[in-house]
Amino acid sequence: MTRLDRFYPIFDSADWLRRLLPHGIRLVQLRVKDRPEDEIRGEITAANQLCQRHGCQLIVNDHWHLAIDLNCDFVHLGQEDLDGADVAAIRRSGIKLGLSTHDRSELERALLLNPDYVALGPIHETILKKMKWKKQGLDRITEWKHLVGSIPLVAIGGMTVERASAAFEAGADIVSAVTDITLNSAPENRIDQWIAATR
Repeated sequence: MTRLDRFYPIFDSADWLRRLLPHGIRLVQLRVKDRPEDEIRGEITAANQLCQRHGCQLIVNDHWHLAIDLNCDFVHLGQEDLDGADVAAIRRSGIKLGLSTHDRSELERALLLNPDYVALGPIHETILKKMKWKKQGLDRITEWKHLVGSIPLVAIGGMTVERASAAFEAGADIVSAVTDITLNSAPENRIDQWIAATR
């Protein structure tokens, strides 16, 4: 099983990576939505080059065909993304696969694909996007970890530095954060705090 860092932030542009990768991030997700494909390709290309320069693994959200073309490390797919994805092509390319889950049926579907990690969320209330699922809570992390076994489990949704230790204690292998960093008045300092709390 792939050895992954215990923390990964999610950003919507390569500019964030340019700004924050020098602080020691080892795993990062680029999540670019609602932009023309040529712009998305440009963002992924820039992010991939930055990650190679800084010794960081890049997770590309959703755009699996571009991740294959650009030889990225990981693709992350939500359940809706899975419907149109060619998982066999992703696997043939050697790219690793992460999958989002929110309930037992989604987890069962994910496990059939032998993912390189499984994400569970939202653990806490989140402002990032509207979701039909209520917060999962820490007990669900423990339940999911029992079900996924050795597959790395990512806790996401409303995660903060202060909440990270409880997520790890509940069974998460990795904690992911978005707005705790991007909406912070000092994102560089917040990244430093995350890294200190997870290594």
